[in-house]
Amino acid sequence: MRRSPPRARRYDAAGTRSALLGAAALRFARYGYDRCSVRDIAKDAGVDAALVYRYFGSKEALFDAVSTSTGLFEPLRHLPLDGVSAWICDVVSMGPTEEEAPHPLLTKLRSSSREETVGRLREEVTEVFSQGFARRLEGEDAELRAELLAAWLMGITLLRLAIRSPALAATPDDTLLRFLRAGIDPLLDADCPGRGSEDR
Repeated sequence: MRRSPPRARRYDAAGTRSALLGAAALRFARYGYDRCSVRDIAKDAGVDAALVYRYFGSKEALFDAVSTSTGLFEPLRHLPLDGVSAWICDVVSMGPTEEEAPHPLLTKLRSSSREETVGRLREEVTEVFSQGFARRLEGEDAELRAELLAAWLMGITLLRLAIRSPALAATPDDTLLRFLRAGIDPLLDADCPGRGSEDR
């Protein structure tokens, strides 16, 4: 029996733009600009390719939007919370070679010695995690838990892809995901176990 093709996801305008930015950030990081097609980016986002042109005008304009925005973090604005661990695993395991395209997080982290870049990165973390994602978390210490999530994402990316620490670099994605879930999922829980009895 022939299966029907998967239905496109339904987003509002902001959700569509966000989904396209997130999908494009991952595609450009994995394959570089020339090896990415508008059709593939739209497919990853679950929308029609025509919407790339509606919201961005061209592939080049989409690339510019990803490069000058927090495009890589966009999925955090609409992802179900139970999909966050898998998304982080996807980000830290994309692993392109430097010749193909630098990982977008590594580009940010490697230039973080410049005061201007540090300030911009701080603004991105504040906007996406401390403010935006924290609002999606229930329970106490939401801002701290959101920033700890950012620390997991950036720290693991740096160790695995730039420093290439032996265990992290060699760990299969499914094993990494198992440990990521164990560490990240409690941060997403309204009853986060981080508080000791002295805090209650």
